[in-house]
Amino acid sequence: MSTQPAVRRWTYDEFARLPNDGNRYEIIGGKLFVTPAPSLTHQKAVTAITLALGGFIRAHELGELYVGPVDVLFAEGDYLEPDLVFVRADRTAILKDRGVEGAPDLVVEVLSPSTAGRDRTIKRERYAAFGVAEYWVVDARTRRVEIYRATDDASRQMEVATDSFEWQPVQGGPALTVNVRELLG
Repeated sequence: MSTQPAVRRWTYDEFARLPNDGNRYEIIGGKLFVTPAPSLTHQKAVTAITLALGGFIRAHELGELYVGPVDVLFAEGDYLEPDLVFVRADRTAILKDRGVEGAPDLVVEVLSPSTAGRDRTIKRERYAAFGVAEYWVVDARTRRVEIYRATDDASRQMEVATDSFEWQPVQGGPALTVNVRELLG
């Protein structure tokens, strides 16, 4: 299975017709990327993060959390499929039948050997360019989370958490302490 990009422009209709064959398809910057289904270690991490965030989000009525596969549609030729996305309650208008049409407030990618390079480079760059407020790169193997947050001056600050960190999805709202060791243990 090649993870090299195919060079051509894709419309959303073409993207939507790609086969449902267990592979993950993404169009990033107009290029097709295909990766195999994730490992059980990957899925265990996604499940743990979903459980940790989901209860907090529901308890405080903060918005909507979606587990991949879910399409995030930024622009023609940019259709990404992150592991998790969160959209605040005041921004749910971007949630459509075909996916998230705009920048989620949080995107989470759990690293796999076949996607780690892309998650840390081109996908991080695309998420920043399209206005994703917060992006987590989760490495279950090393038990660490790289957190990229947009700042007022449009730069990106990175924090590396190996113990715990705070997630505050709504400014001035409740905060969740995310214990990395428990989450990825």
